[in-house]
Amino acid sequence: MILCYYILAWIVFIISAIPIFILSLLKQKYKYSLKARFFLFKNFHQKISDVHFHTCSYGETRSIKEFALKFDSRITTITQTGFSCAKEFCKKVNYLPFENWIPLWLKPTKVLVIFEAEYWLILIFMAKFYRAKIILLNARISDKSYRSYLRFRFFYEKIFYYIDEIFAQSDVDKIRLESLGAKNVKVLHNIKANISIKPNKNYLKPKEKLIIFASTHAGEEELLLDWINLSKEEKLIIAPRHPERFFEVENLLKNKGLEFEKFSLLSTQNKNFNKKILLLDALGELINFYAISDIVVLGGSFFKNIGGHNPIEVASFKNVLISGPFIDNQKVLFDKVENVYFCNDLKELDYKIHHYNLKAKIKKSDDLTQVFKAIQEGIDARKSL
Repeated sequence: MILCYYILAWIVFIISAIPIFILSLLKQKYKYSLKARFFLFKNFHQKISDVHFHTCSYGETRSIKEFALKFDSRITTITQTGFSCAKEFCKKVNYLPFENWIPLWLKPTKVLVIFEAEYWLILIFMAKFYRAKIILLNARISDKSYRSYLRFRFFYEKIFYYIDEIFAQSDVDKIRLESLGAKNVKVLHNIKANISIKPNKNYLKPKEKLIIFASTHAGEEELLLDWINLSKEEKLIIAPRHPERFFEVENLLKNKGLEFEKFSLLSTQNKNFNKKILLLDALGELINFYAISDIVVLGGSFFKNIGGHNPIEVASFKNVLISGPFIDNQKVLFDKVENVYFCNDLKELDYKIHHYNLKAKIKKSDDLTQVFKAIQEGIDARKSL
């Protein structure tokens, strides 16, 4: 099966190489990641390390910072935001190449730690070929995805055959993983709830009440703006989730005739804004504004099929937290937060913003000692490699 899969990976690569290259030229979000992953552009070399962490995007990469700093680590990721985040705290960072390149590219390691659902068969197989211990961290399977997993059970059984230890987000995830052939599964909940959240810049809090529409997706900005009435004593920050949408949201605000400023054009010293609305057109700044905000409306939750976003970051600064009802991918994290206001009907949004005042707070965090122990045991058992 492995050989057939590898041949298929090369066929897919040959067929899709030209379209992927064109896409990397047209889409800013893929400008570097696609070239690095599919054509090894500035991605030929990978440094040796004891532990190889593989994540997908920005939030996941931040989640493994504490683990990566503890060991001799390298990190691979598949997104530009994840890559940039990893470079902030780790010197050995690469984009994970497409699977046809992995056998020619991957360096040996003692432990491979995969985050959530990054099930790259060739990566897992090659790590096991080098006799690495393989750990799946923060594993979950959503209600919607589970049907697809069952349909391709033969494939996932092969993947789980090579994985030595799994830390699942919930008892339901544990049962689902075991039904697909996973072994040695423990429930740890979501490690994103254990991240230490601190601003990296200190901005002056405005005298007005500060409201944030955070991590919004297409359609959510317009929807939320239609159901809020800002008073003279309030300011609003709109922070789109994806940077490629900054221009789209800028045009939306212009078309609505709303006065606003762009974060990227503010003074580099204090970043104070005088207009009623600020478009946060920069990555890595949302945390800094959570630290001085009063109310956060967390996006990705007002339309189906997005699944919500991490509420832990908001609750870390004890803001009033309002969310939409569609949080399927973040249920475990929301369970770790008290005083979340869910807005099932947008007609209630303005009232909740102006009348609800209980601040969100994080419940007791889980003990991550067993994860550190599992990684260290893998290193110790392979010291001779």
